[in-house]
Amino acid sequence: MSILTAEHEVLRRETRRFAEKTVAPIAQDLYNEQAEIPMDIIRQMADLGYFAMAIPEQYGGLGMDNLSVAIVTEELSKAWLSVGSVMTRMLIAGGLILSGGTEEQKERWLPGIAAGEILPAAAFTEPNVGSDTAAMQLRAAKNDAGNYVLNGQKTWITFANRAHLMTVLARTDPDAKKRHKGLSMLVVEKKPGNEFVPPHLTGERIPTIGYHGMKSFSLSFSDFEVPAGNLIGGVEGRGFYQLMGVYEVARIQTAARAVGVAQAALEAAIRYSKEREQFGRKISEFQVIEHKLAYMATKLEAGRQLTYYAARMKDQGKRCDHEAGMAKLYCADMVEYVTSEALQIHGGYGYALEYPVSRFWRDGRVFRVFEGTSEIQASVIAKRLLES
Repeated sequence: MSILTAEHEVLRRETRRFAEKTVAPIAQDLYNEQAEIPMDIIRQMADLGYFAMAIPEQYGGLGMDNLSVAIVTEELSKAWLSVGSVMTRMLIAGGLILSGGTEEQKERWLPGIAAGEILPAAAFTEPNVGSDTAAMQLRAAKNDAGNYVLNGQKTWITFANRAHLMTVLARTDPDAKKRHKGLSMLVVEKKPGNEFVPPHLTGERIPTIGYHGMKSFSLSFSDFEVPAGNLIGGVEGRGFYQLMGVYEVARIQTAARAVGVAQAALEAAIRYSKEREQFGRKISEFQVIEHKLAYMATKLEAGRQLTYYAARMKDQGKRCDHEAGMAKLYCADMVEYVTSEALQIHGGYGYALEYPVSRFWRDGRVFRVFEGTSEIQASVIAKRLLES
């Protein structure tokens, strides 16, 4: 019995219609040009309510479940990974403010995020600190006015140039005996643009081999002042815990993104195998190709079901770091396998920029790195297994 309701199926059909009509036709050319997602698409996403899905109705959202978010993410990512990934920014920022913010902060920022009027980015990673979150060093010290002054660097901030605000993990207590207790989460407001806020906030783009459509930046903070009221929750030392609290949702959504990319690759491989002829036969008639497609489809469906299961657990209010970690770990490996096999089925044409399968392959590799490396996911899973 499917865990999807009739409403879920309608949501999938409507999202697929938008993705196939609006996103897919332009994705390949813009990707190869390394161009950013057109703002018109982002505005349409906002109008369709995609950014409001996880935000409660009282703050201008739709209050939908995580399974719905996974379905929409899957369909958007199937058309273009970066379009599905725009939602990640909203989920992280919205989740941090919703779960840890004061009532005033929720009323101030959540309606704008839900409406797409406020576009956020996340600034957690540092040049020398990635997986070891507790070791973050960007300093946020109070000045005489009681506001925070930020000094230090962050890196891999995707969408930073287009964002109106960034959620920034900063060290407010450098003397904390337990490193993670010295971290706090701040909302840093800025105007969209590639110039950022010089000289106090400067950015440099990070060129990447794939995942085009959104730019990633390294940022330098130099005496950048942030109002005290932008400390999420109003109490210092909660940043590490606030971040860990949103990782379950972020990893479920990331697994859904991987499912979408893998589905696109599988469908491309099936189409090509039915068109390409060698030795007087469609290559789909060769057993080696049949087996490739069979394994690709099986692994893909397993990843989809792991993702949906983790989303359902989250919707039921259950702890699911174990399940979310499994979904993210498995789907990261799965999408790399499926996209690689899809490229192999295309033969030499798979390596050509003309064919979308080359895009799926390059994008598929990023999943083992971002939103928590596969090694970190394995550690999270193992800790739960060994708790008893």
